[in-house]
Amino acid sequence: MSELPSDGRVIAMPTHRTAGPRRTPARPTGRAVTLGLTLAILAGLGWVTGMICTLIAWQL
Repeated sequence: MSELPSDGRVIAMPTHRTAGPRRTPARPTGRAVTLGLTLAILAGLGWVTGMICTLIAWQL
């Protein structure tokens, strides 16, 4: 079963997506990700600082 019309015409197929209404990205999701990454960095820095303090205190 061919997708071509029976009279031999060629159908033009789109080569790209048609321009539709632009949607703005979801800002609350982006803010949540930024907040999560910031908290993760702060927690990591706190952990590293705690390990350094533990190693220094262990030597004394």
